[in-house]
Amino acid sequence: MSNLPTSIEQRNKTVRDLLNGTFTSFKNVVPIQHDIKKPQLLGKSLHLEYGVLIGITGDVKGNLILSSTPNVFSSISEVMFGMPLEGDMLASFSGELGNMIAGCLSTIIVENGIKTDITSPTIMKGNTTLSGYEKAIQLTINLENIGEMDIYLLLD
Repeated sequence: MSNLPTSIEQRNKTVRDLLNGTFTSFKNVVPIQHDIKKPQLLGKSLHLEYGVLIGITGDVKGNLILSSTPNVFSSISEVMFGMPLEGDMLASFSGELGNMIAGCLSTIIVENGIKTDITSPTIMKGNTTLSGYEKAIQLTINLENIGEMDIYLLLD
């Protein structure tokens, strides 16, 4: 008898755990009212203008990406720290926001038996295209009075 159904079920459970962990992590880190749209599967490439990429290693391999406009990241910094940021300070904040969300996610999913580690954040500016992943899930978060942010889980 094949082990295939079990591994597919296990993979689906892992993806669900990652999604739920991402929702919870975002809610824990970002103190802004928000609505999360239904997750979408993406095609073979992803285009973005501004964002932060955090690598995920361990039991699950892939990347977590936060993507939006610099203005949305700046507005989040204003809510969290009392001042809007720009330039190098905004890039630093964006990386740290990604770090906090990915770190919180790692802490949450270990409770489901999924051990992961995260890499240092990479800031992406300008017209960026990513490809080479096996599965990509997009979560769009509508932040009240601020705008939208997309979170991508790219799984290898």
